Amino acid sequence: MKLDLESNKTGYQQRPVLRHRGSSATRTTDSVIEEVPVALVFNGISHAVMMVTPRDLQPFAMGFALTEGLVAKSADVFDIEVREHARSFEIDITIATQDFVQLKQQRRSMAGRSGCGVCGIESLELLDLQPEPITAAPLHAEGALQPAIATAAAQLGQHQELMRATGGVHAAAWCDAGGNVLRVCEDVGRHNALDKLIGYLALDGIDMQRGFVFMSSRASYELVRKAARMNIPTLATISAPSTLAVDIAAEAGIKLVSFCRQDGCVEYT
Repeated sequence: MKLDLESNKTGYQQRPVLRHRGSSATRTTDSVIEEVPVALVFNGISHAVMMVTPRDLQPFAMGFALTEGLVAKSADVFDIEVREHARSFEIDITIATQDFVQLKQQRRSMAGRSGCGVCGIESLELLDLQPEPITAAPLHAEGALQPAIATAAAQLGQHQELMRATGGVHAAAWCDAGGNVLRVCEDVGRHNALDKLIGYLALDGIDMQRGFVFMSSRASYELVRKAARMNIPTLATISAPSTLAVDIAAEAGIKLVSFCRQDGCVEYT
């Protein structure tokens, strides 16, 4: 499958504002992050509508299909076509027959929001909170984790283009074992940013067992669940984890590290 990964979308728009500084006010413009509905259609059947920053949409579709367990491997995604409408996007994804049969059996229809990964599922039984244990080997020996986290924390800001422009997005970074940031994806939703990142890694054939994900957000359960599905050994976040994120990471065998700074971090599993 050959995808057009180039995008002329900036991911933000200019809006008129009245900027106050002390006792004065100035009329100017501000860069505001875009958030639009994106419909994900698999083999002609609408599966989910997510609120997404409209750039890197093909990798987003690939990552979503993989991290939600809709396809077994990236080779099962045959084609991804993005259609732009007036105020929304539709992504047509063609997947293998065996994956599509399983998808229809799930009878799942989601209506996602930027801060939620499970909005709209039909019952609690459809909420998959029991990950299979990952098979990836531990990435860092004793004493090697904190230097890698410090390197990632020092480098992340250099790659956050949308954050510098708007101040309103999450970032998902792929780092090598030493913490060097190799790729960053940004989105108004943290789980969308991770899906975009994983989509790129899958399309590029990157071995996800030989690096770690560093997120600018808190560690919520859906981030850990997605990492577990992709056999990623370590997930690091700048902000705090939730109890469910810690529990799922422990069950899966993922090293979960939060409150990551250049001078320290907290290892939860």
